[in-house]
Amino acid sequence: MRYNERIRAIREDNSLTQQKIADLLHIGQRTYADYESGKTRIPVDSLLILARFYNVSMDYITGASNIPTAYPVK
Repeated sequence: MRYNERIRAIREDNSLTQQKIADLLHIGQRTYADYESGKTRIPVDSLLILARFYNVSMDYITGASNIPTAYPVK
């Protein structure tokens, strides 16, 4: 699964709107929609915010793994 498909799936699994996640990332809803559609690449710092927010590893959120392990604690 590609990262844009994964961020959409996780958002929908948590019953959140694109606007809610866009607000979390301090961007517009249209920009976030472009991330999910794959039209625009999501910045790494935004992926880190989403991984922390959803409590999943970067491997999972980027699609490198299909195992939703928890975000590592420092």
